[in-house]
Amino acid sequence: MRYSLVELAPVTPGGTNREALDRALAAAEEAEQLGYHRFWFAEHHHVTGYAAQDPVPLIAAATQRTTRIRLGSGAVLLNHHSAFSVAERFLMLESLAPRRIDLGLGRSTATPLIDHALRRDRNSRPADDFPDQVQEIIGYLHRAFDPAHPFTAIDLTAGIDTIPEVWVLGSSGSSAGLAARLGIGYTFGGHINPGMTTRALRQYRQNFTKTPFGTGVPQAMLALNIVAADDEEKAHRLTWPARALRAGGRDRPIPTLAQAEAELDASARARPSTVVDGVIPTQISGTPATLRAQLEPVIREAGATEVMVQDMLTDSAARTRSRQIVAQVLQSITI
Repeated sequence: MRYSLVELAPVTPGGTNREALDRALAAAEEAEQLGYHRFWFAEHHHVTGYAAQDPVPLIAAATQRTTRIRLGSGAVLLNHHSAFSVAERFLMLESLAPRRIDLGLGRSTATPLIDHALRRDRNSRPADDFPDQVQEIIGYLHRAFDPAHPFTAIDLTAGIDTIPEVWVLGSSGSSAGLAARLGIGYTFGGHINPGMTTRALRQYRQNFTKTPFGTGVPQAMLALNIVAADDEEKAHRLTWPARALRAGGRDRPIPTLAQAEAELDASARARPSTVVDGVIPTQISGTPATLRAQLEPVIREAGATEVMVQDMLTDSAARTRSRQIVAQVLQSITI
């Protein structure tokens, strides 16, 4: 099956954003070598622990360092952007790397202050117009506006032979119907809301409508936080920095393993990181021998056609080995 990665560009204690971004771009090259299908960059505003604030420049840089792997956003947060500007910027990326660009669309909130700072029009009340924005982007990319629509005269694709592949990302299940109705790919954040995983992806598959805007078949991607190592204890320990970040507040660099061990109490360190009886933990860990037995039933139950892997590993050797193991395991699963 297909397996992909989403990169947060984690910042280490005492490290710089430049170093984090260099690691992120090197990780895109490594992912291509390991056979990952896609490599997406996240959007996080005013977050100390992540250097990936805007995916667009990172995607542009990665197009020059890779040749095969698909590159995209996981996700562009549409509540902070105009549909026109997003469509225009991703068509530019498509020109740089034809047939390799993914436009992942989502919505999220930062603090009220940052949300306000990101807004261009601060005199009107915020509105949740995510479905309208997604459909407007589809209209630009596919020249699909109704003939009476004022934007019909706009042709952003002039001189561009291919267009990005559009995905909707969500973690509550509310966007599953939108992706299904538009006939485009859907990514569910199982690491954020594991209990909704099967229901959300089933809703998407059952309501999928074939349209000219997608591949014609459901693309049901499941995003999970997965770390791996050659022994179970080490693999489990690799989940601690992410746990410490959640427990101690996110406005700081990603804790080292030693910091996480010192910050977490015994119960937090011992919290399960393996899939048991279909229950998906926030972080999944395993070895080459145990990871497949955990993941395959989850993938089959959810009906996922692809897995998007997230991790917060900053140790380069541990990250490389983890991603090697995960790639080998997911590659061995047939659906």
